[in-house]
Amino acid sequence: MASQTQGIQQLLAAEKRAAEKVAEAKKRKARRLKQAKEEAQEEIERYKQDRERQFKEFEAQHMGSREDVAARIDADTRQRIEEMTKAVNVNKEPVIAKILELVFDIRPEVHKNYRMNL
Repeated sequence: MASQTQGIQQLLAAEKRAAEKVAEAKKRKARRLKQAKEEAQEEIERYKQDRERQFKEFEAQHMGSREDVAARIDADTRQRIEEMTKAVNVNKEPVIAKILELVFDIRPEVHKNYRMNL
């Protein structure tokens, strides 16, 4: 009977060691998963920063900086205003003369619907 008890004790001890090894393996697996997740996040962040840097370089090469764009818009606006001012100065006198001609050229006529009462 003592050998049975001893065998049972050995089985219980082996089961306990096995449970400890399984628990330790689960802990190692959880640590490895956590570490892999952190490494993946770091890699994603590096990739994101690299792509943003590439985009900013592309934007700077093809569009210029925001100040350059604003300067180009201002220059274009000033040029258009100057062209409009020149056009106004060139055409102002003929337009005023035409308006005055139309205003002063009065031709009195009897309206076609007017009937004289006799």
